[in-house]
Amino acid sequence: MPLSVTDRLQQLSPSPTMAIDAKVKSLIREGRDVINLTAGEPDFDTPSAIRQAAVAAMEKGETRYTPAGGTQELKRAVSDRLQKDTGLTYQPEEILVSVGAKHSLYNAVMALVSPGDGVLVPVPYWVTYPEQVRLAEGIFEPVNIAAERQGELSTKDLEVAITPKSRGLILNSPSNPSGAVIESGELQAIAEFVVDHDLWVLSDEIYGRLVYEGAEQRSIASFRGMRERTIVINGVSKAYAMTGWRIGYAAGPKEVIAAMANLQSQSTSNPSSISQAAAVAALTGDQAPVDTMRLNFDQRRRYTLERINRITGLTAATPKGAFYLWVDLSPWLGKEIAGRRIENGDDLAFVLLEEAGVGVVPGSGFGVDDHFRLSYATSMKLLADAMDRMQRLLSSVE
Repeated sequence: MPLSVTDRLQQLSPSPTMAIDAKVKSLIREGRDVINLTAGEPDFDTPSAIRQAAVAAMEKGETRYTPAGGTQELKRAVSDRLQKDTGLTYQPEEILVSVGAKHSLYNAVMALVSPGDGVLVPVPYWVTYPEQVRLAEGIFEPVNIAAERQGELSTKDLEVAITPKSRGLILNSPSNPSGAVIESGELQAIAEFVVDHDLWVLSDEIYGRLVYEGAEQRSIASFRGMRERTIVINGVSKAYAMTGWRIGYAAGPKEVIAAMANLQSQSTSNPSSISQAAAVAALTGDQAPVDTMRLNFDQRRRYTLERINRITGLTAATPKGAFYLWVDLSPWLGKEIAGRRIENGDDLAFVLLEEAGVGVVPGSGFGVDDHFRLSYATSMKLLADAMDRMQRLLSSVE
């Protein structure tokens, strides 16, 4: 009998952000002059104190298995950080450390979503959310956000989208890809909606430390009646420039965390012991590097936003968090650039890559065909060069 892949995996789509990032890097290796604005990854080095903590852990022989759900030291560090950032207190048994926040989300989805359960996901969404829901045999229920709200979810959007099958909501604020931050008053209204409809929430707060213009990042778990029905997802990748270290964590009711830990114990087991030691240093140490990176991202955000809005046929709403611009390209639909007719964001992304040497992520993977995502987590010099290239190409089209 020949080997065959299961239906669930045949239906699973690869991550478009990872795919296009790999393509861009492949072109660069071939010697092509390409500026990569695809990856959701800080360009800063991991702060020195965190790297030194990893070295110290290796020198002390901390290179063996840890408990499958993470060390007690790291769980205490996560608890302390969550208390400072959200005002909520979690005990070690209410925390699970995983191999990145994506892994934390996967564990949570598999623990909460039964076959046939509907899961509400605001559009645009991070590319992984619908795929994980489908992998758990749940029903992906897109929530279209009113255009005038510029990516900020409201209860009116949820009221239109909810169905009798809806069991949960995946919330991401600040948002990837839009950078939108849900204002505290609206977040409270969403919390009340969730309680009224007896939903659970996966709150992806991985960009919570990266907010701008006085935006307040508040966890939905902090509202009345929400702690017991929310799994908070976070990690060290974005705020501490630790993408390659692969440490994420989840906090929530201990029964759900225990189920997630059981799944992890039978799949990946523990995250890297050395990465866990580094994460302790990140969460408990000097937070000044986080502020420094955030200020740099803010400068790049303001510069790139101003530049993109001056390029023919492109506009972007002002992001209040994360490090992305969500760019509307709809004026280009139906037009031709460099011999290619632009029908969607995939077409324009291809033209920008081939003709201007700029890599961006088409919006189709985020649920929107007439947008693309641009990461400003790179140097001002490269951002300026990329904006110049895009402007030259698009302004030359008659």
